[in-house]
Amino acid sequence: MAKAKQLLEDLTFPGPHDVLRGDLALVGLPGVVYTPKQGRGLPAVAFGHGWLQPTGQYRELLRHLASWGIVTAAPSTQGGPLPSHRLLADDLLSTLDMITGVRLGPGAISVDPEKLGVGGHSTGGGSAVLAAAKEQSVRAVGTFAPAQTVPSASAAARQVDRPGLHLAAEDDLVAPAQGNAEAIARAWAGPVQLRTVPKASHLAVTEGMHWSRLLVHGKPNRAAHRTVRALLTAFFLTHLTGTDTYRPLLDESVKSAKIVDLDEPGAGSDKAAVAKAG
Repeated sequence: MAKAKQLLEDLTFPGPHDVLRGDLALVGLPGVVYTPKQGRGLPAVAFGHGWLQPTGQYRELLRHLASWGIVTAAPSTQGGPLPSHRLLADDLLSTLDMITGVRLGPGAISVDPEKLGVGGHSTGGGSAVLAAAKEQSVRAVGTFAPAQTVPSASAAARQVDRPGLHLAAEDDLVAPAQGNAEAIARAWAGPVQLRTVPKASHLAVTEGMHWSRLLVHGKPNRAAHRTVRALLTAFFLTHLTGTDTYRPLLDESVKSAKIVDLDEPGAGSDKAAVAKAG
């Protein structure tokens, strides 16, 4: 437990890399990309935004992943009140194709096509599951407060045999864990972990003020920011690069994100604390 707590603490701070920001529109898709200043054969993650949330709501999360050596990009498509989850999933895959197929930054940055992941928040998390079900090149899926989509994210999860990490918000009134994160995790075909972030609402991972808070319950939560950044960083580094450095954090419960026992009925609602699979 001491090792896991120390790793959690370490990963809440920015990593060793200087970060560059770029515009995905330059290669054909609206959105943003954050990269380490240099590096060849880097891992990459495409991140899906939540309902009505602009990509700027995740600026520091995306920058944080990049500071730890992960190229992170977020398409800004399907931002209206009636988005297509299927098309957002396609855009996540297109984003991975784009950042893999071109040299980024001043030409000193490249992405390894064998080290690709997807992530997301809310319906962007559900769309990430749809993307992984469609494309085997996606090696890992990490979400916060994932929400059901059309087509169903939990149905798509039955086709995803790669590692998944789903972080449920304890006080989520928009996409409660039982019908969303927990349902997706229970349906998962591969190794999966569900964790509960305490005192966190549906919008806990977002940053700053935005008018959508008039329609969507919740608000940013700094403690949740730290936990989510650390866990997603550990998860993607472990499963996209093969390092075992951060595995103790993924294998242990921590107070700020307890592992849910998916073998227990109704586990997500009573916050039990053992993983279905590591």
